[in-house]
Amino acid sequence: MKRLAWSLAGILLVGIGAGTAVVFGGLYDVGATSPHWRLTYRVLETARFHSIRHHAEGITTPVDLETQARLVGGASHFSMHCASCHSAPGVEAEDMAEGMYPKPPVLNDVAQRYTPGELFWILKHGIKMSGMPSWADHGDDDLWNIVAFLEKLPGMNSSTYQALVARAEAAGGHHMHHDMDMPMPRQ
Repeated sequence: MKRLAWSLAGILLVGIGAGTAVVFGGLYDVGATSPHWRLTYRVLETARFHSIRHHAEGITTPVDLETQARLVGGASHFSMHCASCHSAPGVEAEDMAEGMYPKPPVLNDVAQRYTPGELFWILKHGIKMSGMPSWADHGDDDLWNIVAFLEKLPGMNSSTYQALVARAEAAGGHHMHHDMDMPMPRQ
């Protein structure tokens, strides 16, 4: 039993020593031109997924998430702040996004991977070490508008997206009125 305890203590010390060498010796390349080690990537992805799920527990989705006002409001914010990194139907991401690591994902199917509450939490708090900022200063109503937009994004085509953006601009962008529950053109 003593031998096992000493062996485990030795393994632990070697692990701590190796970790210290990697961190303080500068052995881990933090440059955006070099991808994470496979194990690092898996650990970070697992931590991100479970953290979002945990922190978003209990967030209640507004009952009016499906309204045209929310959809148009979300299109306004998305076109101004998100499409440059994540692209949009008929809109390519800007060059800046190409140099980011991890590269900002295209969000066509994000509503199938996350609940509305999880999407809201991501928008409000951002994601560390990813370039995804916190939009908490935009207010909960604006964030729910973006969630409404992301819920409708799968299958949205370029003309529908451009029509939403045009409606948002005509209504004053982020400061639009919530009397916009008119039907949108079909995709």
